Amino acid sequence: MSEISDVTSVQAQEQETSPDEMWHRFIRLVIRGRWWLLGSTCGVTFATIAVLLALPNRYTSEATLLVVQQQVPERYVTPTTTTDLVSALDAMTQEVLSRSRLLAIMDTYNLYTTERQRLAPEEVIALMRQNIDIQPLDVNPAHRDFTALKISFTTSEAHVAQEVASRLTSLFIQENVKTREDQASTTTNFLRAELETAKSKLDQQEQRLRDFKMSSLGELPEQQQENVQVLVGLQTQLQNTMTSLNRAQQQRLYLESLVRDDLTRLMAERKTLLATITEKHPRVVKIDQEIANKQALLENPRQHTSGVSTPPAPGAMPGDGQEGEPVDPLKSQFEANRLEIESLSKDEQQLKADISRCEQRLSLTPVREQQLSGILRDYNLLKQNYADLLSREQQSQLAMSLEKQEEGQHFRLVDPPSLPAIPSSPKRLKISLGGVAAGLFLGLAIAFLLEMRDHSLRTEKEVSRYFALPLILGIPAIELPFKARRRAWRRAFECLAGSVLIIAVAAAEFYVYRRG
Repeated sequence: MSEISDVTSVQAQEQETSPDEMWHRFIRLVIRGRWWLLGSTCGVTFATIAVLLALPNRYTSEATLLVVQQQVPERYVTPTTTTDLVSALDAMTQEVLSRSRLLAIMDTYNLYTTERQRLAPEEVIALMRQNIDIQPLDVNPAHRDFTALKISFTTSEAHVAQEVASRLTSLFIQENVKTREDQASTTTNFLRAELETAKSKLDQQEQRLRDFKMSSLGELPEQQQENVQVLVGLQTQLQNTMTSLNRAQQQRLYLESLVRDDLTRLMAERKTLLATITEKHPRVVKIDQEIANKQALLENPRQHTSGVSTPPAPGAMPGDGQEGEPVDPLKSQFEANRLEIESLSKDEQQLKADISRCEQRLSLTPVREQQLSGILRDYNLLKQNYADLLSREQQSQLAMSLEKQEEGQHFRLVDPPSLPAIPSSPKRLKISLGGVAAGLFLGLAIAFLLEMRDHSLRTEKEVSRYFALPLILGIPAIELPFKARRRAWRRAFECLAGSVLIIAVAAAEFYVYRRG
């Protein structure tokens, strides 16, 4: 039993596959399947090269546009365009690659004639858009801008690719200038319209303010101090007038006391005269007339001081004390006092009315102040809004002038569209080398499949794997001389044929390399 286990362990160790053995088995696999390797490699390579030679060359012309920032500092002229460059580029790309413009370019340069006969216009436009590449360079994702722009176009003719790339470059430059000018012009027109509206509202508010001040003249807050001074002056005048009126009234009382004293004297004199003469005596009549005048003067001084002469008493003779009789001084004093009292009374009434109006204006001043503050607040807001719009409109006009002079942000052509000398596609050398690799892989796959289907035993280890008993002896192969010569000729033929195939593949690859 121990001997059998030793034999089994030895066989298991022999059956273990080492890396060297795997490498040798791979080399034997390559040697046995060498013709499959050479055949598949040559076949796939030649087929790939034949297909590549049938494909037309495609040339790509590239141009580079540099993004030039605004030349004038922003502290002098603020740009009206706030759109970031990435968004602006997307908008310009949609405009430049629009259906109408691409169809115009196709008609101008006679592009896609074959495709336009069998495809719909939308499909041809999509095909042209695939051949146009617009790539921003040095993109800054944080600020969504870039420093340069690369534009390329690919077609089957080199000079056509250059001309179309030049046309696209010009369109992008023009569209950028036009877009910025349109944005500046739109902003200016909008601000101008808003400025007109703000000016109209400001004029209406100014008219409202003027109307309010005219309707509230004398009641405005800025006139309050003046009204106070006027009121103080009127009150002072009223006090003086009332003092003068009191003095005039006291004078009237004094004059009335004098008239009463004269009346008492005349009554006593009349009484004395009646003791000796009758009532019809001229002297009594005269005294009666004086008494009547005195009484009338006391009762109604205005009527008897109007300057109308008193008619003579009935029965009185002309010349009996009527003609040339001196005017009573008390009458003139009464008249002067009456006129003074009337004048002072009128002044008093007028001053009281003026004081009442002034006090009314002062009482309305807080109300007018509140109303005026609301009107002034709206007026100041409209005025500030108008000033802001005016400043922005002037800035927008400067920005528009800047864009028209191309001093703002614009594209500058730093690398004109090139005339390609080497086709950009197809990449024949890379594809042909890929064909060589694909042929080798296919040959190895075929050789491996054939090896898997071959159950021949060629080494002692292979025999040991299939038989549990140990190998006791081996018989070497005995080869006859004519078979050795045949094998030598066959190996020489194989080396020659393999060399020819390898040289053919290398020559084909060199031809592909030279053709580009």
